[in-house]
Amino acid sequence: MQFHSFKEEVMGLYARYIGPRFVSCLCSMQDITAERLKVVPYASGVVLEIGIGPGLNLPLYDPARVERVIGVDPGSDFLRIGSGRHATSPVLLEIIEAPAEALPLSDASIDTAVVTYTLCSVEDPMRVLAELRRVLKPTGRVLFLEHGLAHDEKVATWQHRLNPIWKRLAVGCNLNRPVASNFEKAGFRLPEVDHYYLDGVPRSVGYLCRGVAVSTG
Repeated sequence: MQFHSFKEEVMGLYARYIGPRFVSCLCSMQDITAERLKVVPYASGVVLEIGIGPGLNLPLYDPARVERVIGVDPGSDFLRIGSGRHATSPVLLEIIEAPAEALPLSDASIDTAVVTYTLCSVEDPMRVLAELRRVLKPTGRVLFLEHGLAHDEKVATWQHRLNPIWKRLAVGCNLNRPVASNFEKAGFRLPEVDHYYLDGVPRSVGYLCRGVAVSTG
């Protein structure tokens, strides 16, 4: 019993102090930043970014296109890591500590939602996508860049096997969530979508889906 309590205490400390920094370091790798550059600069108007956490996207927004960014994240530990970037944001920034499954925003109030490496770790991705549909203006769009379940069955098999270990190591991140199909099930269409592997990383963690989603109505 004492060993179990000690183990849980260690895991709790890891999840609070070490895991968030580990994930932030992974997500700030040069190759991943290069992928973000294919998405974030195209945001415009009033922008909602879910999972803003350490603020890795903030330097990539175009101040000429963006009116303001509303950054939502439920994790105070991730937000603390990003406090420096938040303070030096090149665009007007509002931080809200809240889950993406229950956005404290009005209906049809957002021009662009930015979702990068976030749907893998939210508690309920379908509720999050429903919330994005709710807060987007009729002309709004979601710009997304996510890693997820590969189309290659061999890779997908390994993703399912590794997911329990990876999820604990990466504080809630899942390897095996489908991206494009979840958007479509949630009532979005994808006028732009691309599936590919990120070079230089294992395929089980490097299968990416990037695109634009708009509500079907």
